[in-house]
Amino acid sequence: MHEMVDRRNWLKTAGLAAVGAGLGVHCASPLEPNPNGTQLRRVHVSRNRIIRTTVGLRPTRPSGFVLRSETFGDKTIIHNFGHGGSGMSLSWGTAHLAMELALETGASQVAVVGAGVVGLSTARLLQQKGYQVTVYAKDLPPRTTSNMSAAYFGPTGAYRSAYENVWHRATRLSHRYFQDYLGDEYGVRWVPYYLVSQNPPSPQRGLGRLIEDLYPETAQLDPSEHPFPTPYVRRRWTLQFEPSVYLKALLRDVRLASGPRSVIVREFTNLDELLMLDEPVIMNCTGLGAKPLFGDEELHPVKGQLTVLLPQPEVDYAVVGGGLYMLPRRDGIILGSTREANDWTLEPSETEMERVMNGNAEFFDAMT
Repeated sequence: MHEMVDRRNWLKTAGLAAVGAGLGVHCASPLEPNPNGTQLRRVHVSRNRIIRTTVGLRPTRPSGFVLRSETFGDKTIIHNFGHGGSGMSLSWGTAHLAMELALETGASQVAVVGAGVVGLSTARLLQQKGYQVTVYAKDLPPRTTSNMSAAYFGPTGAYRSAYENVWHRATRLSHRYFQDYLGDEYGVRWVPYYLVSQNPPSPQRGLGRLIEDLYPETAQLDPSEHPFPTPYVRRRWTLQFEPSVYLKALLRDVRLASGPRSVIVREFTNLDELLMLDEPVIMNCTGLGAKPLFGDEELHPVKGQLTVLLPQPEVDYAVVGGGLYMLPRRDGIILGSTREANDWTLEPSETEMERVMNGNAEFFDAMT
């Protein structure tokens, strides 16, 4: 990720030394005109605009996500979990690959365990292939980890060189599937992203070149072409999702396709309970739930926290860099990001919130 800013340089050049102390109301803001004809509105970052703080636990595995089938007697379990912070981005792609494994079984009835974005995407693809699908889940939207997602198309966190081909195929499948859901009904849209840095960008190679075509109109901007307090800015278009809208719509679609009783709230505490299901094929989309169910020693949480400000409908762009980001959504301005490995708690960290708020306040106050 590119560095968002050298804070000491900001404080010297923009006179922002007092920003971190109080985070008062920031009134300065009208339009920030660009020579290229676009106009960017400044984000107002202050404590009295915070409407909520959310915490989610990313199901992470150092060796990468799990996508394989396993036989237990007369049951086939197809695993699809461990995507880290890329679950939303890869959801349709790994669901498609998991569906291909299900097709090999010849069964007609399938249980999907988990109702986050991976589980619901898997259920929908199976339904579209004519399967009789029942979803079992401890929690349903809006109470899933997926609802806590920042929710933009960024699959690179799940990349592992040992599984490059699988990751690459899943990434491209997802990108294409999501375009079928563009619009207000599902809360999917294209948004211009500005990747900001104090340092010149490295040449695109390796992983970047694999998927650079998935980000249209990527361009390096001159300092005169943007209002940001960094000398290097790259703009590209990226898919962004509204989790509260998108997941609700997917859950609705699952119920419409298979009936209201096709979604059952149920928690499984061990593998034996899972194997008692009637369905011969079980799709394991349980995220962190796979750790107690299957004893996955690699699987661990990476705690993520988002600070959400009052919506600003006029803000229609995103900024990413240096461990910070701002994402515009209908339900609020999303500020992040945080990463705390092996932290199972769901309590927000005041320290992390201060870091994210201060960093974003400095950045947007320094817009010219």
